[in-house]
Order: sequence, then C-alpha cells, then structure tokens
Amino acid sequence: MHAITSLEVLCTFLNLDLVQRQRLVSLPSFPLLLPMRLAQKIQKGTLEDPILKQFVPLQEETLQSVGYSLNPVGDQEAKQTKCLLKKYQQRALLITTGACAMNCRFCFRRSFDYPGRSDFAKEIALIQTDTSLREIILSGGDPLSLSNKALNRLISQLDQIPHLKRLRFHTRFPLGYPERLDQEFLDILTHTRLQVWFVLHSNHPKELDNEVFSALQRLPCPKLCQTVLLKGVNDHPDILKELCETLVDHGILPYYLHQLDKVEGAHHFEVEESLGKSLIEHLNQNLSGYAVPRYVKEIAGAGHKITI
Repeated sequence: MHAITSLEVLCTFLNLDLVQRQRLVSLPSFPLLLPMRLAQKIQKGTLEDPILKQFVPLQEETLQSVGYSLNPVGDQEAKQTKCLLKKYQQRALLITTGACAMNCRFCFRRSFDYPGRSDFAKEIALIQTDTSLREIILSGGDPLSLSNKALNRLISQLDQIPHLKRLRFHTRFPLGYPERLDQEFLDILTHTRLQVWFVLHSNHPKELDNEVFSALQRLPCPKLCQTVLLKGVNDHPDILKELCETLVDHGILPYYLHQLDKVEGAHHFEVEESLGKSLIEHLNQNLSGYAVPRYVKEIAGAGHKITI
C-alpha cells in the first residue's frame, strides 16, 4: 500500500511554498499517514483543500484549548479489557487494531493506549458470558487493517456466540484503498450467520469516486455512512447536500453527522452547534428524509448518542 508519511515528500508533491510549509507541524506527535490515492485528489499549491485539512498537521493543532482532552468520549472508563468497550445497551465495541489506512487530524483515539497484537481470547470470553449483547462493532484503528485471515478467525469466533445477532464494521479504508474489499473479504461476509452492517466514514464528496462506489456496491450487506462536521471542510450546506445526495444515489444511507469530539489538538475543526442545526434544516428542506443524517454528539458517560 502506498501512503505518504513524510511531510517533506508531501510538501513537494503538493507544490507548497515556504510560507505554506511554515504553517505545518514538522514533527507532529500524531504522525502523518495519507494514502497516495487521497493525496492525488488534493488541490496543489494551497492549504485550503478539504482533504488536506483532514490529514495534514497544521500549527493550529498545537494550541491548547479549554474543554479539550485526550479522552473526550470516555473510552477509558468504558473499557472492560484493553480491547473491549461497552458504553451502550446490547452492543459492545471491539478495538481490533491500532492501525489505520489514514490518520485523521481530528481522531478522538489519537492518544488511545492500543494493545499489541491480540488473539481476543479474553474479549471473546467476556462476550460469551454477557448475554445482553446483540451486536459487536469492529473498530480501531480500522478493522480492515487486519488481514482477511485474522478477520475470518475473529468473525468465526463471534459467529459461534448464540446471543449475538449483528456485526458492524466502522471504516475509512475504502476511501484510500477500495481494492481492500476483495473477493476473499466478501466471501467472509457471506459465510457468517450474523447480520453485517458496513459503516463508512466520509466527510466530503471529494473523497468519493466511481472506484470507491464500485467496491462498496459489491458488499453483501447494508451500507451506511457517518460524517464528522468539520470547520473549513464540510460546514457548508451545498457540500453536505452533495455528500448526502451522492451517497444515497449509490445506495448508501447517511447515518450520523457527528459534532466534533473534543480531543486535544482538534479545536480548529469545531463548528458551532447553531450552524450545525441550520445545516441539518437545509438538508431537511432539500432532501428526502432518508438522505438526512441524525445530527448527534457523544457525551462521556451518557447511555446513548445525544441528538442535537
């Protein structure tokens, strides 16, 4: 897989001048990781591109902001093991890996204490004993960072737990590497008794293209999309409308529009909730109901997502 990890390489590739380069963080604590496929979509010679803003470390992320922390959504308090989080009724989230296809600058797990390689034996045992669980969410990192062999082994173990009914993937992988949805992975999904839900994370229509949609359309399961509301990226009615309309035109249901999780280093992405409400109202007035995502935020310790 081809990704840019060097800021110098990226600056040269994007034709950034000296003044623009000085606005970047030369040694970010959260490393640069940008698939070449997405880098090729970035407009050159500017820092205002919506893809660049999501993945390239700017000086703004070094500023301290009141109310921002390393654990903004209460992940640490929800841990049952290092890999298993339970915040809500009937479902639990399994941290499958710390690896991602790309490093988003607003990632709320950018400082998460990821465990090393795990066979998930402890997690599987806990899931087996908790008969209240109906759904397991595979997250990370990105679950598609795991090999097909590892995913098949994990899903086979979950498949044998009778009280589980559903399996959910949370991923950005197809935006950078649509070829990851290969036939072997598709076969894994068709050989489980669990109902599979596939949730893509996309924030701007520029991230999407026919190759991405062609890969997603091969999935034998319902497809949803969640989006984070980001200042300077998608906080405009026309952009969100285009994103939602493009998704539903390809059979993908807009699921959530997330208010920014207040993770340290992401303050410059925050959008006022009043603007978020007006953006949702614009979508309600211009799109079918199924094309409008729920505008939500996560509050640590709450038993569900909070609708704004």
